[in-house]
Amino acid sequence: MRVLVAGSSGLIGSALVARLRADGDEVLRLVRRPAQAPDERSWDPPAGVIAEGALSGVDAVVNLCGAGIGDRRWSHARKQVLLDSRIEPTEVLAAAVAEHSIPVLVNGSAVGYYGDTDGPADESTPAGGGFLAELCQRWEAATEAAKGARVVLARSAQVLSPRGGLLGRLRPLFFLGIGGRLGSGEQYMPWIHVDDEVAALAFLLRNDIAGPVNLVGPAPVTNAEFTRAFAKTKFRAAILPVPRAALRLVTGEFADEILRSQQVEPKVLRDNGFHFRYGTIDKALAATEAR
Repeated sequence: MRVLVAGSSGLIGSALVARLRADGDEVLRLVRRPAQAPDERSWDPPAGVIAEGALSGVDAVVNLCGAGIGDRRWSHARKQVLLDSRIEPTEVLAAAVAEHSIPVLVNGSAVGYYGDTDGPADESTPAGGGFLAELCQRWEAATEAAKGARVVLARSAQVLSPRGGLLGRLRPLFFLGIGGRLGSGEQYMPWIHVDDEVAALAFLLRNDIAGPVNLVGPAPVTNAEFTRAFAKTKFRAAILPVPRAALRLVTGEFADEILRSQQVEPKVLRDNGFHFRYGTIDKALAATEAR
């Protein structure tokens, strides 16, 4: 396939580009500056401009654009950045997909769509409440311009990687012995190993699946269970819980999202025969820490 990837420099995007190329696909990368390499194509989302010829012969577009959800403390301005970095680029790409008759659009989203779940949630579960749920709804709605394409809404969980992301923020705390459960720890915390994340995205590109798809590991765990498993990989005790007030002081309104319970299940992937390489949190964490 010839695949155009937006957001190719991020944690997931860079891993996906490597995976697709290993599979024999040709990958073009959309960049927000003048193209400097043969595989780069420039674009300017605020201006609604994509370089001429960027979509020529393209079989699928993967959109992974968006500022990091938990990279900075949430404020009104930061939440606007989270929205603007997703909605506008998605609208531009969706319109381009329709204009150039691209067959497939795989668009990023997140399990934050479900808000605070009361029991297990799959792709048929309605949207929940809260800022992240609203963001995900607007993000997904921005794909509606991709008329005629098979559109996949890839709702990702926290991605576990040896190269950063959630674990990159947690490792220093656990090394210092101050890592612990968040709040009560009873809230469910969806996760997926980065290798399964990119394998699932590649799977969605090649199979006739459309609509929402949960990219989450097959064995849900609570935050307390995750914390114990991660502490075990570091040979550290996880004994100092982080109270809600302290979490809110550090992360702002994002604390409310962190403490939501999300028992999300990958029903569509399971039903379509996708095989998870890392089926448990222990295996996933052991793999990330072994690299």
